[in-house]
Amino acid sequence: MIVIVDERELVKEGYNSLFDREGVATAAFGSGEFGEWVDTAADDDVKAVSAFLIGDCGGKAFSPRRIRDRTTAPVIALSEHHSLENTLMLFESGVDDVIRKPVHIREILARITAIRRRSHDAQDFLDVGSLRIFCDGREPEIDGVPLPLPRRERRILEFLAANRGRRVTKTQVFNAIYGIFDEEVEENVVESHISKLRKKLRERLGFDPVDSKRFLGYRLAA
Repeated sequence: MIVIVDERELVKEGYNSLFDREGVATAAFGSGEFGEWVDTAADDDVKAVSAFLIGDCGGKAFSPRRIRDRTTAPVIALSEHHSLENTLMLFESGVDDVIRKPVHIREILARITAIRRRSHDAQDFLDVGSLRIFCDGREPEIDGVPLPLPRRERRILEFLAANRGRRVTKTQVFNAIYGIFDEEVEENVVESHISKLRKKLRERLGFDPVDSKRFLGYRLAA
């Protein structure tokens, strides 16, 4: 899930729509309510965030370092002021990157992946036997052949890969894929998505790489 901070409703709605087309869940805040959320949100909710995009805060100062107290997820500033002074100021405030608008959604996703890869000193893919899972939105591959997946199933597989070695709960998967404020979708939909994903993987791989334990959650058996 990506969190967007901007005072303008049209901007937030626009980003929500564009990210949704890429199968990425979002949550949008004004700067004031976001500050309160960062300080009070449950740990699982904060861990579900893959990146923070900071836009126009209406002249209200917000320090990205407040986010650092809760998570290491990338913090990216979306800037409409194309000046060196403004860019330097944003970096000094603690952001990981500055993106000048207008920008394509896929470039934002690519930059997020690059920051996370550098911070974890990791590759942009994970191999599980003959299965290769990418972390940048590309379809997974089996023996070099793409495995087409619906966007939700692909995002679940990427989330499991990002948390390899750890077990994640159904709630954590739901929050990461649908967003923590999506009240129109039942959490149990995760079970359906994962069931379909496991069937496709089992048919192509000959084994099921997703280990599940009742009440404990899911883990990618890498």
